[in-house]
Amino acid sequence: MDLVVDGRPVFAATGGRPFDPDGAAVVLLHGAGMDHTAWGLQTRWLAHHGRRVLAVDLPGHGRSPGPALPTIPDLAHWVVRLIDAAGARQVALAGHSMGALAALAAAAAAPDRVRALALLGVTPEMPVHPELIAAAAAGEPLAAALMCAWGYGARAQLGGHRAPGLWMVGGGLRLIGEADPAALATDLRACAAYDGALAAAAAVRCPTLLLLGADDRMTPAGRAKPLAAAIAGARTTVLPGCGHMMMIERPDETLAALAEIL
Repeated sequence: MDLVVDGRPVFAATGGRPFDPDGAAVVLLHGAGMDHTAWGLQTRWLAHHGRRVLAVDLPGHGRSPGPALPTIPDLAHWVVRLIDAAGARQVALAGHSMGALAALAAAAAAPDRVRALALLGVTPEMPVHPELIAAAAAGEPLAAALMCAWGYGARAQLGGHRAPGLWMVGGGLRLIGEADPAALATDLRACAAYDGALAAAAAVRCPTLLLLGADDRMTPAGRAKPLAAAIAGARTTVLPGCGHMMMIERPDETLAALAEIL
């Protein structure tokens, strides 16, 4: 599905079903250097089980032209304008990593537009090593290699794909490796610079789930506790043996958690 936000085209996958803004709308936001395909299984299942889904390619990613937005608040306000462009009055938001920060900030900025919130692979601070940012900006393969080495859990590093013969980490290397270098570097800088997560969390008023990986080395589950405590009534689910890329590493468990909150 093609939308227009701020005069620029935006692509969103709908899971094979028409998007009805008057239905139970769900917006899925990907992480740094990724695109809508990170949500492949979840998008299709939700769309065929009563939800109306927009798995978005953020500006500068996938099939949405750039430039990428430079800050998390910029992304958050863009998400609100996306909801307007889709014609929806209210949506459920799910975001992964950078997308989780954007979803959190959007729910705080426009609480009347967000009915439920799912934050995957999230911590209040997301520091990024300057050498990773430099490698991303230079378009070096090292950037994707570092992100996948830290992003996937131990089981995923050894295989673990649900479909025999497919390489889980290889898919991540291909996805992030093909990202626009400028967009990836912008994403990483945005994550590193954002310091408003706890303030945004205090302003959230909707049912909220934090979905975390027990073996996540990028956003360790223990570091999410202050964020969970700052959101009234938030629930936390930790997936055992799972790294940062839970939509891919633990697709069924991730889907079960999302189906409940969304």
